[in-house]
Amino acid sequence: MPLFFHRQSSLPTSTATSPSYSSKLLKPLKPNSAPVPTRTPLPIIVFSLVSLFIGLAGTIFAITALRRPTPIPIFRCGKSEDTFRAFYSLSTSRQLGDKNGGLVDRPKLLGFVGIQTGFGSADRRAALRSTWFPSDPDGLLRLEQATGLAFRFVIGRSKDAKKMAGVQKEIDKYRDFLIIDVNEEYLNLPWKTLAFFKAAFQLFEADYYVKADDDIYLRPDRLATLLAKERTHSQTYIGCMKKGPVITDPKMKWYEKSGHLIGNEYFRHAYGPIYVLSAEVVASLAIARNNSLRMFSNEDVTIGSWMLAMNVNHEDNRALCDPRCTPTSIAVWDIPKCSGLCNPASRLKELHAMSMCSKSPTLRPGDR
Repeated sequence: MPLFFHRQSSLPTSTATSPSYSSKLLKPLKPNSAPVPTRTPLPIIVFSLVSLFIGLAGTIFAITALRRPTPIPIFRCGKSEDTFRAFYSLSTSRQLGDKNGGLVDRPKLLGFVGIQTGFGSADRRAALRSTWFPSDPDGLLRLEQATGLAFRFVIGRSKDAKKMAGVQKEIDKYRDFLIIDVNEEYLNLPWKTLAFFKAAFQLFEADYYVKADDDIYLRPDRLATLLAKERTHSQTYIGCMKKGPVITDPKMKWYEKSGHLIGNEYFRHAYGPIYVLSAEVVASLAIARNNSLRMFSNEDVTIGSWMLAMNVNHEDNRALCDPRCTPTSIAVWDIPKCSGLCNPASRLKELHAMSMCSKSPTLRPGDR
């Protein structure tokens, strides 16, 4: 019989002739039989899905982070804001600050000048922008680069929405405000001044901080020359120094409610329209609690009292209170008739039209 029919032949059943075969081993398999697949446990499936989700989320986050532009700095100190630098930070085509074209969070300056203003002084600001104060952000930046001085209008806040809206229109147009977190009122000037110095110190690293009013005619180039002068005393208070009788009559303009603490005569202090504090002095004010310093009725007296508590050098400079323009005048205002210029909106333009005020050269310290 052919060999290929051998599988169909009957196998011997005698164990004697075939001792090596077992009937169990020779049992034929069922047709089309296959191994039963093993079922994956549910916890492993859940873990795999979670891992996949985490991996996808990480990949998406990495791609988003790489494509995201560098965060824009917000130039704020609490609720205080430098609108000028915030404006420049939003424009990638402008450069301000360090050599790499990036924005410096606390720029280094020779001086920071805060022009104190109020909601009812829009005409003064307009007059200033048409005279010595630049009328656009680029001009303000050029002045800063030329003199080392940064200039801002300083104003507080109000619950009057109409007042805030009016100032916001100016901010959107000129970007030249430092808005500070204080209620803007005339009787609140000592608190506003302290808030100004605190905000200015946090936002700018300056050698000097200048408080000035919006009703004086100023020569920024000459102010820079004054501040650049070498001084041996690190704590300096510069201004037109004065003394005088304490006003105790409530009906008079400069009435001092706490006059009994002072006596009959004021201590030596600078006139209010403009004065300068060195960085070390302002650093001490910046860390002081608001309720830890005594506030007098008059802002210039209040600052003067703080200076008495510090080891400051009182530097008297009459060029900061000149009643007329001269080859050496830094700040011009109608002393003693007015605490600033009388009718400032018109007087600022009159002075600026005079060559002695706006075009006379800045003399070097040795030429004065």
